[in-house]
Amino acid sequence: MKTGKIVKITAVVLTAIVFGAAAGVVIGLTRDLPQIRMLESFSPSAVSRIYSSDNVLLAELYIEKRNPISIDMVPDTVKTALITTEDRQFYRHSGIDLKGIARAIISNIRSGRYVEGASTLTQQLSKTLFLTPEKSLQRKLREAFLAFQLERRYTKDEILELYLNQVYFGSGAYGIQMAAQKYFGKSASELDLGESALLAAMPKAPSVYSPLVNPELAIKRRNIVLAQMRNTGAITDETYEAVTNTDYTAPVAKSNARKAPYFVDFVIREMENAVGSTALYKGGLTIHTTLNYRMQQAAEKAIESGLDSLAGRMSAKGIPDPRPEGAFVAIDVKTGGILAMVGGRNYHESMFNRAVDARRQAGSAFKTIVYAYAIEHGFNQASLLIDAPVSYNGWQPRNFSDTYDGEMTLRKSLVDSKNIPSARLLQAVGPSAVVDFAGACGITSPILPYPSLALGAFEVPLLELTSAYTVFPNRGIHIKPYGATAVTAPDGRRIWKNTSEKKFVMSRAGAAIITDVLRGAVTEGTGKGARDIDRPVAGKTGTTNAFRDALFIGFSPDIAAGVWTGQDNFTTLGPFETGSRAALPIWKHFMEEVLRDQPITFFDLPDDVVEIRIDPINGNRVSGSGGVSALFRKNEIPE
Repeated sequence: MKTGKIVKITAVVLTAIVFGAAAGVVIGLTRDLPQIRMLESFSPSAVSRIYSSDNVLLAELYIEKRNPISIDMVPDTVKTALITTEDRQFYRHSGIDLKGIARAIISNIRSGRYVEGASTLTQQLSKTLFLTPEKSLQRKLREAFLAFQLERRYTKDEILELYLNQVYFGSGAYGIQMAAQKYFGKSASELDLGESALLAAMPKAPSVYSPLVNPELAIKRRNIVLAQMRNTGAITDETYEAVTNTDYTAPVAKSNARKAPYFVDFVIREMENAVGSTALYKGGLTIHTTLNYRMQQAAEKAIESGLDSLAGRMSAKGIPDPRPEGAFVAIDVKTGGILAMVGGRNYHESMFNRAVDARRQAGSAFKTIVYAYAIEHGFNQASLLIDAPVSYNGWQPRNFSDTYDGEMTLRKSLVDSKNIPSARLLQAVGPSAVVDFAGACGITSPILPYPSLALGAFEVPLLELTSAYTVFPNRGIHIKPYGATAVTAPDGRRIWKNTSEKKFVMSRAGAAIITDVLRGAVTEGTGKGARDIDRPVAGKTGTTNAFRDALFIGFSPDIAAGVWTGQDNFTTLGPFETGSRAALPIWKHFMEEVLRDQPITFFDLPDDVVEIRIDPINGNRVSGSGGVSALFRKNEIPE
């Protein structure tokens, strides 16, 4: 056989092998790909249900293919904002971004694993409709094939219409029409530039950028989108400046059948992170939670009654347009499970969850954290502190009474909520150490080691502050609070289970001693409005400057509960509306109701502590029934 003929045959064979291999790869990748025709009949269905721990149905979650909107009804601002943010080459590519893929491949090779994809809007649509969220090269190739098929079958505007009607915008809103109604109370056709930019910013991380969850973060993200639109010439500098200076106002919520709606929203957020929004809204799941519905009803009644009384007092004092708000959370001390949650006076007027997402100053309620750390590091109830003028870099703390009492015990200082001794104590133990200790106790919001930290000058959510207090009745152990316990699939399989995050924060003895001091705050000090509760309870008031915030955080041996009252616009509640007057009655109302039929339990009393009677002023031991009873480590008993 001639050489030339051999070469030709070899070339034919090799070509056949190459094309055969390529065809095999294509067939392998596309064998299980869904038919594009499924798009027309795409219809999410199964209902997921959320239950309380006592088996009360709290909410049903589902998606209906409703309110689709024609691309002709979508404002140009929405299209421009979305394309600018997600896919600037949308009208020029054939389904995939080759430059983006190359960039992603280089990034993945450098990292040694799949960390970055390059998705066009068409690819995002194909993934949303047909594929799993796994991160793999094979999935990415299948996504690209689907994108090509979509581009062959539909025009660009049809693809954009499909995308806008199917993409998830967070908080249960699928599609641009539902999102517009959810976040702005209007049709998508009525969206303005700022609203369009906010929605265009959300598909990347809808649970994070939802303005109902993180309004400040949503606004920051919206402004980034507007900046991109300005940089590409889609809007002018003047328009950018005007729109970025607008705030977000949530629409009035429509009435629905959900029970404990603020808690339900909190659980939905947990579950979107745990199982994904697709499974949550389409998977027919059963979500079991920690909420006790009887306690939830007690919390709602307590908030309503307390805020009504507060509003009446504010009106009588001449406070203009009084609109007091409140938040409440109760936590199972031993498990970390949230037993009750109220995020505001009326969910249908405001869906903003003030128990979780509002950051307000803690006031004197933060002092407990300082004193707990001090008790763990050499101080005891009889340790003496000085109540006299002091200055730290020009900052001069003042007592609420505007008087000075000289030398007093650590116990009396916290029981009476003295500011100056607390500021001195913070400096003695070290502000940075207290910041670290607060973090270990569950206060993860940013706080700084400034002298004013002693008086709760930094802003923290009520949930975090209440969670920190669970450490004391729980023998020094912190458990991260949570709402959902388990999730089961329609066939009964458990697909997710909560794993409690426990941390030993302080000694059992130290926890018992700070609990004893807080019992004193109820029986002798600023929390004495709760002293007639016929159960062991402890707690601490909190009041901020100009009476803008009033708090009470307290606990029984089994339940920790926190109350915040204030106005959303940070104006005053009125003269002398302190934590003991504006917040404690709500806490008391709740605790009396939920403890009434429960067995009496007692606070932990470790073997290495002993009960001694002392003079609360000088800390000396007293005989008989004089003075006050206080717990001490056996090696720290005062003489």
